[in-house]
Amino acid sequence: MSDPSLPLRIQDNTLRDGHQSLFATRMRTEEMIRPAEQLDEAGFWALEVWGGATFDTMHRFLGEDPWERPRILKRHIRKTPCAMLLRGQNLVGYRHYADDVVNAFIDRACEAGIDVFRVFDALNDFRNLETAIDRIRVNGKHCQAAICYSLTSPRLGGDVYTIDYYLTKARELESMRVDSLCIKDMAGIMSPYDAWDLITHLKRHVRLPIHLHTHETSGMGTMTCLKAIEAGVDGLDTCLGPFAGRTSLPAAEPLVAALRGSRRETGLDLSRLIEAGRDLERLFPRYQSFLAPRRLSVIDDGVLAHQIPGGMISNLYNQLKEMHALDRLGEVCEEIPVTRKALGSPPLVTPISQIIAVQAVMNVLFGKYKMVSNQLKDLVLGLYGRPPGPVDPELRNRILKRDKRGTTPITGRPADGLAPELPRAAERIGNLARSEEDVLTYTLYPVTGEQFLRGKYKTG
Repeated sequence: MSDPSLPLRIQDNTLRDGHQSLFATRMRTEEMIRPAEQLDEAGFWALEVWGGATFDTMHRFLGEDPWERPRILKRHIRKTPCAMLLRGQNLVGYRHYADDVVNAFIDRACEAGIDVFRVFDALNDFRNLETAIDRIRVNGKHCQAAICYSLTSPRLGGDVYTIDYYLTKARELESMRVDSLCIKDMAGIMSPYDAWDLITHLKRHVRLPIHLHTHETSGMGTMTCLKAIEAGVDGLDTCLGPFAGRTSLPAAEPLVAALRGSRRETGLDLSRLIEAGRDLERLFPRYQSFLAPRRLSVIDDGVLAHQIPGGMISNLYNQLKEMHALDRLGEVCEEIPVTRKALGSPPLVTPISQIIAVQAVMNVLFGKYKMVSNQLKDLVLGLYGRPPGPVDPELRNRILKRDKRGTTPITGRPADGLAPELPRAAERIGNLARSEEDVLTYTLYPVTGEQFLRGKYKTG
């Protein structure tokens, strides 16, 4: 068991989750180099630089090869491990991929410079982590498994998300021989005293180091971090001040200052953090249009009802804006928890958050379940895994009544039904792919991936 009197370990998420939460993941690699060099000298436990939505956004909107970002940053980050967020069997995409894709992706990510993998499943169905965890261990990298934090009542407890639920999940991950455990509060809904109770129980019953990831969306983030520190949490996630707050993470600088002279003092170089933050401030004119929602308050008290995470909020805002339906944002936010409960109360994290958000938008704009996405059908059929709570049986039958696969959900590990994908993908993409990384890009994103590769190699 880790010693709660040891210095607090902090992972910086500025270069991944920070700009994903605030600026729809639009930060370019070249803009990261100088901050990365300064962060590398500050003394962080790890720097999260890849994963999440970065792979999608880079190839789709920025015209950058996603595989090059960790390689480039690794040349400038020489002292600190580089981390990524991996969605288990979803990798960095939006569906389950076959095991051969998962294995090849992790191998290539290790070669590109990733040292720490934070791996999670959107339904907390850890059968979807087995292949990824095994492959990370084969590569000798640090595997940090995450439990997605959610609520079914205003405080910890209720129908699904109880202390016992999280303890059971933590013990399950411990039995899978991961290196550390993360509680992933992507929406910033963990209250300070729930953090105290949860971390205290985990430290008593689990021998893994415990890391907490939370956001400032509700305004509780820094308070929650302090109570978790008092409870003995081993590590936290933060962002530099300019990329912190709002729907992003707590800022590093005030936490570093607050812990000075305490037994949990971080050892981080505050002057370097301030200097790096000043560099990031220069990017404000370029990205200020992405800040959402447009309101006076920098907190979103509504998140305590709809539980929408920061990255999802910014993307939802832009999607409704493009549909000329921004005036319906409030209705969509009210519909999301209703849709979520009917679908088994899953945590709102990618890709499940997108599936539920899209359905909520369609329910508001076109009528309740008048239109249903194929992804929602797959979710209800169990192809993403087992949700934490029961799916409304009448709704399931309504959604699947014309589906040729029937209305009975599968019960096995979803990936067991997937044939190897890479050979067929390589055959389809042909000479346009010039490396296994190109084949993986195409496999993860067949339409936009092919478009990117045509631009990359200047073909028709």
